Amino acid sequence: MKYKLQARNRPTKTAAILFSVGLACLAACEISSAQTISSTTTVARIPGALPDMTSIAESLSPTVVNISVRGTRKVSTAAETSGDKGNDAQSSPEENAMNDFLREFQQRFGGLPPLIQMPVRGEGSGFVVRADGIVLTNAHVVSDAEEVVVKFTDRREFIAKVLGSDKLTDIAVLKIEASNLQVAALAPTSPLRVGEWVLAIGSPFGFESTVTAGVISATRRSLPGDGSVPFIQTDAAINPGNSGGPLINMRGEVVGINSQIYTRTGGYQGLSFAIPIDVALRIEQQILSSGQVHHARLGVEAQDVDQTLAESFKLAKPTGALVVNIEKDSAAQRAGLLSGDIVLTFNGHHLEFAGDLSASVSQAQPGEKIDLEVWRLGALKTLHAQLMDAKSPAPATFDVEISLPSGRFGLALRPAKPEELHGSGVVSALLIERVSGPSERAGILPGDLLLAIDGLPVATVAQVNVVAARSIKSAALLVQRAGMKIYVPMRLL
Repeated sequence: MKYKLQARNRPTKTAAILFSVGLACLAACEISSAQTISSTTTVARIPGALPDMTSIAESLSPTVVNISVRGTRKVSTAAETSGDKGNDAQSSPEENAMNDFLREFQQRFGGLPPLIQMPVRGEGSGFVVRADGIVLTNAHVVSDAEEVVVKFTDRREFIAKVLGSDKLTDIAVLKIEASNLQVAALAPTSPLRVGEWVLAIGSPFGFESTVTAGVISATRRSLPGDGSVPFIQTDAAINPGNSGGPLINMRGEVVGINSQIYTRTGGYQGLSFAIPIDVALRIEQQILSSGQVHHARLGVEAQDVDQTLAESFKLAKPTGALVVNIEKDSAAQRAGLLSGDIVLTFNGHHLEFAGDLSASVSQAQPGEKIDLEVWRLGALKTLHAQLMDAKSPAPATFDVEISLPSGRFGLALRPAKPEELHGSGVVSALLIERVSGPSERAGILPGDLLLAIDGLPVATVAQVNVVAARSIKSAALLVQRAGMKIYVPMRLL
C-alpha cells in the first residue's frame, strides 16, 4: 500500500524569525542546563542516564522473528439479492472485496456451493525464549494455520510446529528445528512502573525488524470481554503484524508480548496492550509439560466499585470486586460467597478492580486453595475456596436473590408475572414499570428487575420502603437487565 505525504504550509517570515529566536533560546537553555534555573522552580531530573536504545535494539533484534502463516478459511457464497446488505465493518478490506466478488459471481453465473475453501495468509511476530528453538507468539497469529514459517533477521527460515496455544490468554508456543539460537532476556517478576520507557520490535504491515518506542501508560489493565489477562498498556506504536512480538524494558528484558490495539481506523492510535511475560511463561510451561493449558474458575460475576457504591456499602474507598452473581455448585458458592460481597484480597493480594479478581483466578490452577477477604454488611470476613477447572461445563443457572422495589427512590413497582420472568433464571422479582428522580438519573430502566438493595435481598414493596425511609445518601440497587445482573449506584437528595 502506498501512502501520500502531505506537504506542510511554507513558513512565513514572522514564523521564521520566531523559529530562529526559539533555536537561540533552546541553545541558551542547553548551555546552562547544569545550572540552577530558578530558586523557586522545581526541575524534574532523571536519576541516571537513559540506557542506549540503539544497543537494546541491536542486541534483541536477532531474537525477534517474523511469522508467516498459510491456511484456508470457509467462506459463504450466498448472494444477497436485495442489494442493501453492506460489508462487515470488522472485516478486512480484502475480506470485504472477496465477499463482493463472490456475491457478484453468484448473481451472474450461479453454480457455487454454499461454502468454499479460500486460501488465506497472515503475518505476525514472535521471539525466541529457548536456544533449542522454542518461540513465543500470540495464539491468534497461528490460529487455524496449516503452515507456519519463522524467519530471522539473517533471512534464515524454518517451518515451525505449533506445540500448543491458549485462546484465553492469547499465547502460543512454537518449535523450530534449530539449536544454539540467541535467546531474548526475560524480565524477572517485578512490578512495572507507569512512565517506564519500553521498546517494541516486530513486523508491522510486513516491515520486518521494525523498532518503536514509548512508555508504559498503565498496568493491570482489564479490557472489555477479556478479564483473564492484566494487560500492560503502552503508547509504543503497535500495528497489524506486531502481534506476538516483544515489549522490552530499558534493561533489554522482555516484559510483555504485544497483543492488541484499540483503534477506530485499523491502525495505531496510541493505545497498545501487551500480555505480561510472567503470564506468558506460565502458559508456556504448561504447554511444554503436558501440551494443554488449564485455568481455574471461581464461579462469580463481579463489577467495579465506584464512589457511590462504596458509600452504599459503607466501604472507606472505592476498591475491590463487587460480586453480582454466584454460579450454583461453584467454588464461590461452596466457600460461602454471596451476592453483594466485595472481594478485597485474593490470597493476600489487594484487588483494585473487578478485573484483578478475574485475572487472579485465571492464572491460578484448578484445585488450588485460596483465601478471600471480603467486605460484607460493613465488616471484614475471610473465606476459603478451592478453585474449579474452567474447562468443566459451566452451570446453566445462577443463584439469584428475590426482590421488589418502591418509594423514595422514584420507582413504580409491581410483582413480575411468570411469563415476564421466563428465561431470566429468577424465581420471583419486582418489575420496575416507571422511573423518575434518583432512579432515572442513576440509569435504572423500566423493565429492569430489582433483586437487592445494598447487598440485602428485597422481596416485598414494604421491604423497599423500609430501606428508602432510612437517612441514607446513596443506595446500590441490584437489577437484572437482558439476562445480566449489575449493581447500579444511586445518589439520593
